[in-house]
Amino acid sequence: MSAIAPAQRPTRLRNNQGILVVAALLVALLIFGAFISDRFRTLSNILNILEQSTGLALVSLGQTLTILTGGIDLSVGSLISLLSTLTSGLIAGKASMVLPVAIGVLLLGLLVGIANGLLIIWLRVHPLIVTLGMGAVLQGIVLLYSLGPAGAVPPGFNYLAYGRLLGVPVGAIVIVVLFLLVGLFLRYARLGRYIYAVGDDEAGARLMGLPRARVLLTVYGFSGFCCGLAAIYLTSRFSVGQPYTGLNYTLASITPVLVGGTLLSGGKGGVLGTLLGVYLISLINNVLNFMDVSTHYQLIAQGLIVIAAVSIYVEKKKRV
Repeated sequence: MSAIAPAQRPTRLRNNQGILVVAALLVALLIFGAFISDRFRTLSNILNILEQSTGLALVSLGQTLTILTGGIDLSVGSLISLLSTLTSGLIAGKASMVLPVAIGVLLLGLLVGIANGLLIIWLRVHPLIVTLGMGAVLQGIVLLYSLGPAGAVPPGFNYLAYGRLLGVPVGAIVIVVLFLLVGLFLRYARLGRYIYAVGDDEAGARLMGLPRARVLLTVYGFSGFCCGLAAIYLTSRFSVGQPYTGLNYTLASITPVLVGGTLLSGGKGGVLGTLLGVYLISLINNVLNFMDVSTHYQLIAQGLIVIAAVSIYVEKKKRV
């Protein structure tokens, strides 16, 4: 035990340094935003940022676990589109259908994620290939189901997106609770530690007899489940599901994970960095909106952030 502890301290220090950098950038952006617009520093704008970041946080949480194993889930955008369209399409404005459809959507997301994991295990190919193919299949299915906005949701369904609990957006509270639970799971549960072990050294984990298959089914199933949560939230926010709702979430869900310090090669990182990364990306978009910058340039900015984050952390890993 004593031989392992010294080796762990530098790793934790490096992880904490990455989190501190993101936190410093958040503070700098808040100060910058306060200077460019009086409306930026209002409470309503801060609450708006929290609301807008909820969908991204949900998808990025699941994406964090897949990347920790050294994999990635490129099917998230298409899965969100499918589940969101099904949510409003099947509810069709009927309050009595909300609960069964919500449960069904979450189960379907979980099953699609498990299917990704099974294909990765059986085919023995990189998750990028499997999930990219799955994403194409799912996008085709949703377009067969509907080419435009489908169905409707009953009054009150938007409480998840716009409701308040003690003045705080309900979605923001859900996010904090979920991230806390997953963080505790990764830190203290045996399966959580296995996730890091598989990502850090898959061959070594296999030789040690660690349950790689169970790890992969867990993380990809959870990623699909998070897509279900995000789909329900986005349907609540926009009051309807449509076949391109999740279009931008594939890249967007990866960005906070990498910015938050989780290595694309796996084995290093965590959910706290991802949560700060989500708020950083949302804050950047909010500042750019106040500067009247087009959403097209915001996508360009996200892409550049991904490239910068990968290059920084890859270089950091080389120096380790």
